[in-house]
Amino acid sequence: MKWAIAAPFFDIDNIDTANWLEPFVPGDEHRFQLIPRQKPLPKWHDRKSKFTPIDDWLVYMRQAADALNSDADGIITVFPQVASAVGLQQKLRFSHKPVVAWLFNVGTCRPGLRQKLAQISLNQVDYFVVHTRKEIEIYSQWLGIPADRFEFVPYQVPDIAIDYEEDYQAPFIASLGSAHRDFSTLFNAVQTLNIKTVVATGETAVEGMTIPQQVELPFGISKAECLRLAQQARLNIVPLQPKEGVTAAGQVTLVESMMMGRPLIVTNAYGVEDYIIHGETGWLVEPNSVESMTEAIDRLWHDDALRQRLGENARAHALEHFSDPCAGRHLERILTQISQAKKPSATTALRWAE
Repeated sequence: MKWAIAAPFFDIDNIDTANWLEPFVPGDEHRFQLIPRQKPLPKWHDRKSKFTPIDDWLVYMRQAADALNSDADGIITVFPQVASAVGLQQKLRFSHKPVVAWLFNVGTCRPGLRQKLAQISLNQVDYFVVHTRKEIEIYSQWLGIPADRFEFVPYQVPDIAIDYEEDYQAPFIASLGSAHRDFSTLFNAVQTLNIKTVVATGETAVEGMTIPQQVELPFGISKAECLRLAQQARLNIVPLQPKEGVTAAGQVTLVESMMMGRPLIVTNAYGVEDYIIHGETGWLVEPNSVESMTEAIDRLWHDDALRQRLGENARAHALEHFSDPCAGRHLERILTQISQAKKPSATTALRWAE
């Protein structure tokens, strides 16, 4: 079966060298065609609004049309905007190509016009792949779509080269990312413990906060610099702030940290328990608790053996469950299920022959 893959990180400038999970799909039952955007996806830090602008929706609609116009038997989308654009055009065209919506993370689910539009466009999607188990119930209720059309597959990242050693001369904590972060709790904890902490985030994530003298904020650094900080830090921390209507946050940062074998402290929110086994592959702390965060940092900061065990276990777990090859196997299984469901049964074939 041939599948068109429409992802926002495919564009006309990089399409000749781009790839996603298709190189990791085992077997030869499925073939793939990459469908590019006509314009490169704007960088996240350059966006002026958290909502997708109209101009960008027009680009998504063009990409969706190109996918539907291809000779592919089915479509795989990456991110919800592409899935919505494909689903809407499926409805308008009365098209019945199967659609798999991968990395379906809406971000926030609130009632109103956005919900109505999502229900209209996404009810054409056959299969949704989400990256926390909690999202299955959230999206099923929000969209009015049966839960059996959703499946949890862990978020995956490519293997990350470990190019830097921990900085033993000037040890520090690293905290990366900006989405729904609870830096207030982290700042209180590191100020109490007087531990140097480097926070690589956006300016809006710490706007209005009093920054302790223990905290450095290198705004605007590159992805490569972020990975360097994560590898050189004694501890990686992902402090999360639970918010009503928010579906997921922090998975990218924590999976990358685990892939690099870093000892990790994470707030137990947004389905983190699907990734971290407390005390084995990382350390979970209670939401909004300065006491829980402080105790966790103090314990791990001073226990070399525990940090080493958590880091080694984290990398082994990530390679087994959060790698590209693992996700490729999940994708192959899902596509095979769909292709087999589309085949006429022996009884139907016999009836046609008669």
